[in-house]
Amino acid sequence: MRALTDHERRTIRFAAVGIGIYLVLFFGLRGGKYFEKKRSEYHQLLRNAQTLKLELQPYEEKVLVVKKLMDASRLDPAKLSKASVVAEASTAIQKAGTTSGVQIGHIRESPASTSTRELASMQLEGIGPVSAVMSLLHRLESLGYPLILDSVQIAPEATKPGMVKLNLTIVILDFDQWKSEGGPHA
Repeated sequence: MRALTDHERRTIRFAAVGIGIYLVLFFGLRGGKYFEKKRSEYHQLLRNAQTLKLELQPYEEKVLVVKKLMDASRLDPAKLSKASVVAEASTAIQKAGTTSGVQIGHIRESPASTSTRELASMQLEGIGPVSAVMSLLHRLESLGYPLILDSVQIAPEATKPGMVKLNLTIVILDFDQWKSEGGPHA
């Protein structure tokens, strides 16, 4: 192979520099377009996130209120199963009665009518001192089940002084039917 002259070396250097500049400009423009596209996609995603945040902002207060109610009543609708909620509620009511000092007597459960949003209705009788009966009534709201006191009858127990007889009718709600309706109508 013969040696290159100074003129040929200079020409090769100019050609290499020219090709280098061409490649830098070509790929630089292509890379610039690519990064500009990515930047615009990022800004679009950022705008969508901000719009979504603004849409969700009114619900934050409602979530806090519902969470507070769930904590206060110890109720989690997601954990309630329709098949066992009546039996579990009955057991919880009996435990609450015993810990309050009320002697629970007869408990009659009856299924609710199909047109209402109830699972069942319970009637129970109990005997205890006034303070124990009031404690039981207070505990019913925080048992963790969707219970409504339909009727309460308190009468003095004639055979035992200082004791009262308690007759309760409790309705157990069906949360599946309440959830499917949509939002509140208040």
